Amino acid sequence: MSSRILTIPNILSFIRLLLVPVFLILLIRGEDGFALIVLIVSSVSDYLDGVIARGFNQVSRLGQLLDPAADRLFIFAALIGLAVRGILPWWLFAVIVGRDVMLLVLGIVLANHQYGPPPVHHLGKVATFSLFYALPIIMLGEAFPAIGFVAGPVGWAFALWGAFLYWWAGVIYLRETVRLVRIPRIDAPSESDTLGR
Repeated sequence: MSSRILTIPNILSFIRLLLVPVFLILLIRGEDGFALIVLIVSSVSDYLDGVIARGFNQVSRLGQLLDPAADRLFIFAALIGLAVRGILPWWLFAVIVGRDVMLLVLGIVLANHQYGPPPVHHLGKVATFSLFYALPIIMLGEAFPAIGFVAGPVGWAFALWGAFLYWWAGVIYLRETVRLVRIPRIDAPSESDTLGR
């Protein structure tokens, strides 16, 4: 794995991050069509950076951080924009963000016990997939009211299922953290103990 920063996949990820505030502003202003175009451009760049990274051996540590960060930020931006406009309730925003705050706390707890972050569970991947598609589908219904009667229910189904799976995976991460923290750790002998023997 490379430690390089200036790679094509990383540049594409940086562009995706720069598009997040553009997407949010468009969404809050109700320009759903343009917001969807930004989201499509971001999704295409996400696909391309993965293909290029694997195909040209440009997988990097930075890229592994930037890629999921961009996905999360687009989800948060969509939640904020749709909640500000009253399309989504704020409780859904709180439910999804609250789970990520919990994972951040769990990461700190694990780090304090000399553990790395827990491996990503497949439920978490499915939940992220559901949310990543739920919000654009809801936006599609707002941009094109003629298909709203279909896009709305489908988008909400994905959103609620994704939120449920998001917390299910969160509970699994919580249980794993508790299990790891409870494992007794054998400390290395101090220098004074070694000298006294």
